Amino acid sequence: MEQDSLDARVRARLAGLHDAEARVAQVVFDQGAGLVHLSVSDVAGQAGTSASTVVRACRRLGFGGYQELKIAAARQAPGEAEPEDEPDPVARVLAATVRAAREALGGLGSTLSRTGLRESAEALGRASRVLVAGTGLSGATATDAAYRLRALGLPVDLPPDPLTAHLAAGLLPGSSVCLAISHSGATRSTVDTARRARAAGARVVAITSYARSPLTELSTWALVGGGQDLVFGMEAVASRLAHLTIVDTLSMLVLERGGRRARRAVSASAEVTASHSY
Repeated sequence: MEQDSLDARVRARLAGLHDAEARVAQVVFDQGAGLVHLSVSDVAGQAGTSASTVVRACRRLGFGGYQELKIAAARQAPGEAEPEDEPDPVARVLAATVRAAREALGGLGSTLSRTGLRESAEALGRASRVLVAGTGLSGATATDAAYRLRALGLPVDLPPDPLTAHLAAGLLPGSSVCLAISHSGATRSTVDTARRARAAGARVVAITSYARSPLTELSTWALVGGGQDLVFGMEAVASRLAHLTIVDTLSMLVLERGGRRARRAVSASAEVTASHSY
């Protein structure tokens, strides 16, 4: 298991946990590889809950039980210490931001489904139309995704507002794909766009940070990757890097499967870019 992948796997499922189960997850975060020295009763005591709740939490986190979680913890490399004693506040904030970004990217190997990536890329490459939806901090990622897919020769629509997005989603043909991007997976305008797309017969590819959310429940494929919340109101900072990496991966897979048409589109895109440079 790669460094930080256990944290990423647990973090991706936090939204689906109840209070006591969330406390168990916090113990997992706090202990890391140290879980190998703790019994299920020890974890229950630290979480202020019962052993049965610990086992249930492990299963909701995607493990067969507590022993499987301990094995995953044993494989995790020791993490880098937080620079709490750094006297320079700029250096401390920079180090914390870089660490969060590294964790978000390092955890992708644990949270992303290879099958989901492959099938999503195949669906995008065959789509008669691609509708990209995302707002707020995810809006920048949606714009990047729309540009990259359009540069591959795909017919892409990026509506400028939720009302237009809902209208476009409801009119999608069954051979189309809606690419919905949301850190929380609970942004109402994005979820509603995806829901209308599904109702119209289109398939939905979700890029999000949490495995359980309103968006993942209605998506055809959920591509999960994200980072820890740094400060309130800045929750998608590290996650946005992970989401952009997922977009890049999808784009490369579409290019590989697109053959001559995709290469011709990329060449045309490069010419346009060059024409805007001195």
